[in-house]
Amino acid sequence: MNQQSTLIYELKGLKKSYNKQTVLNIGRLQFHRGTIYGVIGPIGSGKSTLLNIMAGLEKETHGTLKYDMNQFETNWLGNIKSSPEIQYYNSDIVNKNIKVSSLLNSNNIKNISQYFKNGSLKLILEKNIRDLSKGEVAYLNMVMAINSDPRVLLIDDYALNFDKNMELDFRKKLIGMNKELGTTILLSAPNDQCLKLIASVMIYLDNGHISKIRSGAGKSPRPYTKRPVQKKNVVKKRFNSKQKPNR
Repeated sequence: MNQQSTLIYELKGLKKSYNKQTVLNIGRLQFHRGTIYGVIGPIGSGKSTLLNIMAGLEKETHGTLKYDMNQFETNWLGNIKSSPEIQYYNSDIVNKNIKVSSLLNSNNIKNISQYFKNGSLKLILEKNIRDLSKGEVAYLNMVMAINSDPRVLLIDDYALNFDKNMELDFRKKLIGMNKELGTTILLSAPNDQCLKLIASVMIYLDNGHISKIRSGAGKSPRPYTKRPVQKKNVVKKRFNSKQKPNR
């Protein structure tokens, strides 16, 4: 099979600069469909910048990023048009002065209620997002992520505020999401302690450059086949269905 047909992202000569300072400089990097990737590096290494660009939230300064063989579309002002196929979860929601309930519709609330015990969801729904603790923000982000159905799922600072049992629980659900729905998943973290247990490919960044790429303990990517049209009720059977469509 043509390797190009399995790619979902391709980066070439990609640079991102702020105030003439280059914070990301990647010669070439490819991401394949249906694979779980880990992006590892300390603060300031370029992890969040890379995920922001891949999510279509920021535009590269130089070079190209192709998603599904094409660059992101832009509007007449040159701003990137966000793709509903890509979902990105990070801690930035903590700055929003709105209630948690405003982030969720009734179906979302029903789906995530199983993850909150003893009526704790009701208490969180009434809080302003900026009043949540770092742990609550991380937990809420993960719950929303595993109950979404994107083609590509990006999660920044994965498991940063989780204990071992919580990380294990979410790890199983992400692996199930990848296995059952063929979701391409990118997770970033300051170290590889958790990522090496879930990612099949680990990308290490240092000062905006790729320092090394290693295999993780996750399973190797499956051959890509054209994804069949899904029925709406497939999402509800995410972790029970035997159907394994690829993205």
